[in-house]
Amino acid sequence: MKEALKEAQKAFDLDEVPVGVVIVANDKIIARGHNLTERLNDVTAHAEMQTITAAANAVGGKYLIDCTIYVTLEPCLMCAGALAWSQVSKLVFGAKDVKRGYTVLGKSVLHPKTEVVQGILADESEKLLKDFFAKKRK
Repeated sequence: MKEALKEAQKAFDLDEVPVGVVIVANDKIIARGHNLTERLNDVTAHAEMQTITAAANAVGGKYLIDCTIYVTLEPCLMCAGALAWSQVSKLVFGAKDVKRGYTVLGKSVLHPKTEVVQGILADESEKLLKDFFAKKRK
């Protein structure tokens, strides 16, 4: 998760919403990314979407079975759907997104075999987000 936080800081430095992601397979980071929605002028360029594509290229296929994704913020519905299609084995996220996170539906849209761990380095993830939006409001 510390590596995902480094990616979130990169997004912050680019004036992007500071969300960072790494995907791990066999105890090795195979993909990393951060939000690029402003830079690419693309609402779908979330950190997770960027990193899922990179990880699929790294494993040579569209399924991320036996992979773990670490993300600093709870994925939105779009990203959770992409994670479901990728069949990622484990999702670990930091901060909850009470407004736009996939859990607001009250049921999971993830693949049924996906294990979920939440709250890892949540305070650090939340601080980066709060600092970003405080800076935006000035």
